[in-house]
Amino acid sequence: MKTIKYFTAIILFVATMQLQAKAADVRTAINTAVKGYLDLKNALASDNSKNANDAAKKFTDALKGVSADQMNADQKQAWQKYGEKLRFDGEHISESKDIKHQREHFGSLSTNLYELLKSFKNNDQALYRQYCPMEKKYWISESATIKNPYLGKEMPECGVVRETLKAAK
Repeated sequence: MKTIKYFTAIILFVATMQLQAKAADVRTAINTAVKGYLDLKNALASDNSKNANDAAKKFTDALKGVSADQMNADQKQAWQKYGEKLRFDGEHISESKDIKHQREHFGSLSTNLYELLKSFKNNDQALYRQYCPMEKKYWISESATIKNPYLGKEMPECGVVRETLKAAK
C-alpha cells in the first residue's frame, strides 16, 4: 500500500513539473516574438526599412517556436484565431522594402499581437498600448515614451498611451 502511495506521489510530481515546463516554454516563445515585434516597432519609428525586414524575420521565426500543444484551452483558442494572421503580416513586412507597405501590415500585426497578449497574460515586462490619432492605429511599446512607428521621424512623438499590459508574475 505504501508503494502505491509513493508511486502516485511521484507521478503527480512529474506531471506537475511537466505542466510547469510547458507553460514556461510557451511563455518563452511568446516573449521572444514580442522582442522581435519591439525591434520591428523601433525600426519603423527610425524609418529603417532594412532593420524592419530583419526584425520581422526574427518575429516570424519566433512564432514558429510557439507550440499549441503546450497551451491551455483559452490560449489555444487565441492562438488559432491570431497565430496565422501574425505570421502572415510578419512575413509580408520581412519581404517588403517599402516602408509604407511595412507600416500598413504593422497596423494589423499590432492589433492581433495585442489581442494575443491579452489572452495569454504572460508577457515578461510591462507593455504599453499606444495610439496614433493621425493614423488612427495602435501599437505596443516597451516604454511609455512615444516613438511613433507609423509616422517615424516625421512626427516621432505623435501618440498617447491608452493601456498598460502588466508583466506576468
